[in-house]
Amino acid sequence: MAAGARELARGVCGVNAQEHEELLHELRPRSFAIAYRMLGSVSEAEDVVQEALLRVHRSLEAGERIDSPPAFVATVTTRLAIDELRSARARRERYVGDWLPEPILTDGEDDPARHAEMADSLSLAMLVLLESLSPEQRAVILLRDVFDYGYDEIAGIVGKSEDNVRQLASRARGHLEQRRPRFESSREQREELSRRFFAAVQDGDLAGLEALLAHDVVLTGDGGGKAPALARPLRGRNRVARAIVNWTRLAARIPGVSFRAVEVNGTPGGLLLDGDDRLVGVWALDIAGGEIVGMSSIVNPDKLQHLGPVADTYALLEVARSHGGSGA
Repeated sequence: MAAGARELARGVCGVNAQEHEELLHELRPRSFAIAYRMLGSVSEAEDVVQEALLRVHRSLEAGERIDSPPAFVATVTTRLAIDELRSARARRERYVGDWLPEPILTDGEDDPARHAEMADSLSLAMLVLLESLSPEQRAVILLRDVFDYGYDEIAGIVGKSEDNVRQLASRARGHLEQRRPRFESSREQREELSRRFFAAVQDGDLAGLEALLAHDVVLTGDGGGKAPALARPLRGRNRVARAIVNWTRLAARIPGVSFRAVEVNGTPGGLLLDGDDRLVGVWALDIAGGEIVGMSSIVNPDKLQHLGPVADTYALLEVARSHGGSGA
């Protein structure tokens, strides 16, 4: 893709290599930002971005005039993502267990989220909410409310009238507002809550955990049938707190296991690593109104590979159980 994108830069500008790279730096992040929010998958988004850039390149090679490469890329990316989302939804209907987005780490410099133009729309909780919209609604609400495109521009991108686009945006916005938490928390509140949460987790402090969780907190796991995970979401303060404590006790039996607090999709989270620094799972917290209202646990190895080496969870569990019983 890099070679094709460099050719794209030459076709647009006919300038030197440094300016080629500057153009790529401007085009690819917006394309990835749209594709990832549309699809909730790093791998699927990267495929869409690659195809979008190649299509722009082919258009230029055919002699078409592109007045605004960023607008052209956004249009092609959105249309490709809509098509991909339709086929992805069919696959997700057959998915084993609950489907969660592929996480990205957002507290470092060398990560996809650096290109994703950080916003609240990047959180796992919001991406899950977006799954309830039609592909067209999802595209319209993202382009309007996240990327600040005008309704006339969006109409051209999705191939609908401006009135239809406004209706799609209104319906999508109303649907999301019904499901969003009413009271948001400040960044400082989220950081303090997450600090206390992970301290309680490491101490196995059941009462301390319960004090931080909303009474109707939801714990969702995603193993995709390839790693042990919850069969269905777990609800309720006491049940979720006990499950977390039991998991932590079992994980503590893995030799060299460690936990690293990180920012996941713009929200507090953490990485569970084995003794060889391989990734076991990713946790992400959903915080609102001064409480933890949700937690996502992603252990499907296919959704973690873009973050680095991934551990064999089943093998680790055997080791953990051999070090102290069957666990919970």
